[in-house]
Amino acid sequence: MGPVSRVLVLEDGAVLPYVYRVTKYDPADRDEHGRYTGTEDTVSDHGEVEAAYLTAVAAFAADAGVDRLAVREPQVSSFGHFGVEPPLAGFGLDGLFPTGRSGFHDGAEVPLDVGLELVRLMLRDSGAWCRLEVEGTFAVHVGWDQYLYVGSGRRCEEAVARVRALGLFPERTGASPYDVEADEKDVRRAADDAFWADLRSAVAASRTGLLEETYVEGASRWHRLALDTIDAVRAGLAPRARLAVWPGLSSDIDAVLAAFPTDGLVEGVWQDEGGRMCSGAVDEEGFPELAARISGAEAAMLLPLYADERVPLFTAVMPDDDGVVRARWGG
Repeated sequence: MGPVSRVLVLEDGAVLPYVYRVTKYDPADRDEHGRYTGTEDTVSDHGEVEAAYLTAVAAFAADAGVDRLAVREPQVSSFGHFGVEPPLAGFGLDGLFPTGRSGFHDGAEVPLDVGLELVRLMLRDSGAWCRLEVEGTFAVHVGWDQYLYVGSGRRCEEAVARVRALGLFPERTGASPYDVEADEKDVRRAADDAFWADLRSAVAASRTGLLEETYVEGASRWHRLALDTIDAVRAGLAPRARLAVWPGLSSDIDAVLAAFPTDGLVEGVWQDEGGRMCSGAVDEEGFPELAARISGAEAAMLLPLYADERVPLFTAVMPDDDGVVRARWGG
């Protein structure tokens, strides 16, 4: 899975001073525009070269004095998987966290060995991606085609020498093209007590009845809201999740089915007869199957998938325990 391109900016706005692009691609095999023209493959060999990449990350971490890393901006493949290798079941995450895939969230702190396994998944295009950071000290992430970017507060001369000895090519660069861009438009409302009071009022007035919880980029859970369920929903949300509030589901299933467009992309959200919340995103080829599933639902709705058409009633981001919003969800 490729990362979302958005400069390496830390929480306080500072940029790490030493950034290295580490690859298996010999700079001697690049043209005048910097494009690689050699014969190295753009996929992981699942062997010695991949192991060299992981050793490189460990070497830079050691030089930076880092043995734990924070997961930032986690993503999983959603509507389509664009990696060059088949996606893994569970995106390869199930064995990495004590709580399973739910442990893969923004701000999760992992030991270096787990961080290296996450780097391995990214090198293999497993369908999961994230940045790994220690604020103000260290950062690493993987771009397309086995391009590894490492940022550090130190020069890391020993790591650079070690990486060269591994047969890889560490190149000093100004910044990664996949770094986070600080943008005032990205400032999000905290899902604090005031947010939940507003939500409760909207539910009481029947203006809303549905909450979308995006717990990692590319994956959401849906919660049908009632006055007596709001507290339980709040307690079960993932750390730093992005929340979107929508109108309630409709029990007029015939009207929902009649609202299908002739083409394009839509997401269906429904509650089945057993009370389970379900969703599915499809293009026109998947409309018949989605319609068939919605036809037996207790209540449902259709939402557009195009960003300029998908406008919730209001949004917020789960803050940390101290009330600060640290998740860097993009616009």
